[in-house]
Amino acid sequence: MGKLEDFAAILRRDSLEATTVAGSGHPTSCLSCAEIMSVLFFDEMKYDVKNSHNPDNDEFILSKGHAAPILYSALYRAGCIKTKLSTLRKLNSPLEGHPVPCSLDWVKAATGSLGQGLSIGVGMALAAKIQNRKFRTYVLLGDGEVAEGSIYEALELAVKYKLNNLVAIVDVNRLGQSGETLVGHNIEEYKKRFSGFGCMVIMIDGHNINQILKAFKDARKSTKPVVILAKTFKGRGVYFLENKEGWHGRVLKPKELKMALKEIPNHKIYYIKIKKPVKIFRKIKKQTLKTINYNSEEISTRKAYGETLAKLAKSDSSVIAIDAEVSNSTYSSEVKKARPKQFIEAFIAEQNMIGMALGLSVKGYNVFTSSFAAFLSRAHDQIRMAAISNGDITFCGSHVGVSTGEDGASQMGLEDISIFRSLPNSYVFYPSDAVSTQKLTIACSKIRGIKYLRTTRQKTKIIYNNLEKFPVGDFKILKKSNNDKAVFVGSGITTHEALEAYEKLKNVAVVDIYSIKPFNYNKFFNFVKSHGGKIILAEDHRPEGGIGEMVLEGLSGTNIKIKHLSIKEIPHSGKGKELLKKYGVDASAYVRAFKGEW
Repeated sequence: MGKLEDFAAILRRDSLEATTVAGSGHPTSCLSCAEIMSVLFFDEMKYDVKNSHNPDNDEFILSKGHAAPILYSALYRAGCIKTKLSTLRKLNSPLEGHPVPCSLDWVKAATGSLGQGLSIGVGMALAAKIQNRKFRTYVLLGDGEVAEGSIYEALELAVKYKLNNLVAIVDVNRLGQSGETLVGHNIEEYKKRFSGFGCMVIMIDGHNINQILKAFKDARKSTKPVVILAKTFKGRGVYFLENKEGWHGRVLKPKELKMALKEIPNHKIYYIKIKKPVKIFRKIKKQTLKTINYNSEEISTRKAYGETLAKLAKSDSSVIAIDAEVSNSTYSSEVKKARPKQFIEAFIAEQNMIGMALGLSVKGYNVFTSSFAAFLSRAHDQIRMAAISNGDITFCGSHVGVSTGEDGASQMGLEDISIFRSLPNSYVFYPSDAVSTQKLTIACSKIRGIKYLRTTRQKTKIIYNNLEKFPVGDFKILKKSNNDKAVFVGSGITTHEALEAYEKLKNVAVVDIYSIKPFNYNKFFNFVKSHGGKIILAEDHRPEGGIGEMVLEGLSGTNIKIKHLSIKEIPHSGKGKELLKKYGVDASAYVRAFKGEW
């Protein structure tokens, strides 16, 4: 036990010194959790210090990501990393201000946007259950972030799926950024909340090594998810910092650092052998993918997505489908029918669903996450953080645009393309029929990153042959001639409107932009130049951030003219076809734009 107390002092000194050298950071948030981190990294957790990606390692998520310096200190003292702690927050250092995987392998998910770590932990713990692995997942939360609703979404699912391999530790240090937290040091109030969800709750003094050790020992015997409520003090160990307001996000000046270090014991560096995890062999089952041959019948792209996803799940046991309780609308329910163990119901809690998806992807799953496109926007920050985390997740947003129809504006995804286009290293696809949906869904299963597949509610005609290929970044030329005066551009539902308009004019080309990001600008503009030099583009989306803006980005320096048709009003309920016409993105709108003044 003495060594663990000594390590807590070492972690404190490291955190103070590193933040002072950096000139920024959150040292007091590190000081409050020093004993917890010491016990976790040097006694409780089992991990291979030479392999951060050992699938049997216990997992740790620092949900209170601003306490990154103490995480780096623990990793350094455990022998996991060799980067000097004095490089904290430097441009070329992997020790960033808040933890991100792209800089440090030992960080599995980006944190810093508070309230998301527990959801990621739920995904990891669920992966352990599915894989029959013995690793445990530990999530260190700040008491300030416990005000976030996504924490409680995560608790619901943790209890639902009996994740007794998940331990959340709340660092109840009382102080947030601008004052006392919502509950302060009222540990009993926290206990009522977490117990009410069905968790095992353990209350401890978070600076007492014996109590921390016992809490983790008791947690291993639990049949439920465990929440350890650790009463701590922000700035612990330094008299002029401890439990004092006004120090959040402030570092010590050199003179203040000297004063602080006099109060913290300066122990020699011990060597502690970290316990290695038990190795468990797991084989991913793979079979030949059997695709579907679609005929001339009408079928919605959302249904084709579900059917294809079920085929993928049958062929690969690493494919997991998650849905937010609309699986019979997104058609991810097809996976539930075909491979029930590869389907996870996240219920109506989209923020937690995305966090879970990230956790599962970190543990090797090929995750497909589905909901109405409009509802995914609720979890924009989780999606953004998944991108920063180098997540490998496919998102399917169904019921996009005014073509959704009678359900009205609240159900119509009209901003989704802009959300996913703006993410780093993202892919955005909008298939127009069942064949293209199948091919693009399969493509999503093979490429890494954040992938977004946009699907429509309405049934649409099959316009492609089953042998057609859909390279990422390309587009399809559906109609062309030597006498074309303009190019009608569609995507998804508006591709069919463009084809209908073509039948009334004939002297136009028709292009289907199925890959919105990435996109082959040179090839596209060369085609437009040779077919009238004019573009009429209609999209079932807001003008901001959509396909039109994407095309406009590449127009600079060309003589190409463009007319951009999009949804500029708040739409009303009505039939899908009626609404496409009312808001000016149907076949007649293409014709009017073509015949109007340029």
